[in-house]
Amino acid sequence: FVVFFWLPPIFLPIMISLLSMIALHEVLWSTGFVKNPKISGLSIVLSGVIPFWVYIGEGMRSALVGIFLYFVLIFVVAISSHYTVTLEKMGGSFFFAMLIPYFLSSFVRLDSMDLGEYLILIPLVAAFTSDAFALFAGMAFGKHKLAPKVSPKKTVEGAIGGLLGGVIGMTVFKLVADSMAHTLTVYPPIEMAAGPQISWGAVFALGIIGSTISQIGDLSFSVIKREFGVKDYGNLLPGHGGILDRFDSVTFVAPFVWLALQLL
Repeated sequence: FVVFFWLPPIFLPIMISLLSMIALHEVLWSTGFVKNPKISGLSIVLSGVIPFWVYIGEGMRSALVGIFLYFVLIFVVAISSHYTVTLEKMGGSFFFAMLIPYFLSSFVRLDSMDLGEYLILIPLVAAFTSDAFALFAGMAFGKHKLAPKVSPKKTVEGAIGGLLGGVIGMTVFKLVADSMAHTLTVYPPIEMAAGPQISWGAVFALGIIGSTISQIGDLSFSVIKREFGVKDYGNLLPGHGGILDRFDSVTFVAPFVWLALQLL
């Protein structure tokens, strides 16, 4: 919230860059997928600069130069590694180095929109309320397993609770945003809103679909953990695990919200 509301705009891509680099380190090293420090280091640097490319308006020339240098250097490492660096590890490193920061950079895109300082909260509201309600509904009513091989504790009842939580979270967001709307006296007289005006239809759409995307994001990163036999991506956040354990659902919800707002 400090970054969202009180610091200069440049601090947002800085925060997203730091989160992305930590998350990429977690997914490459905690799983044991890539233990080559050169490959992981190059990928972490790439993930760190992507939010700044988005911040400056995609910056296609700098992006092309950066990706070109990344591939040249990563193949230099592969050539000198005597077959210890496989195509699978190179491809996987690039995949996560692009996916995590590019999706999280949707916060930068949201912030650049009109009333972005409010819209940027929507992915957090949709994802976190969905997570919380899914957890408590699953603990209270969970009987039927949702995806036992991927995430043994998740239940169908919990998933339904998550959908309800997404709608409730977005409802609260709309009520708060509407309460902040007011008319300012300017010349010529026009109505200006201090908060975003979101219809009830959009509230339910963002709540239900956002919660669904949130749960898909959670399960997607759980697939990776199960494949490599790890419980958490890290222990940076007590009670949650690593950065990815906390932001896995948000990573998917943020680009969905940005795309949805373009259509709405």
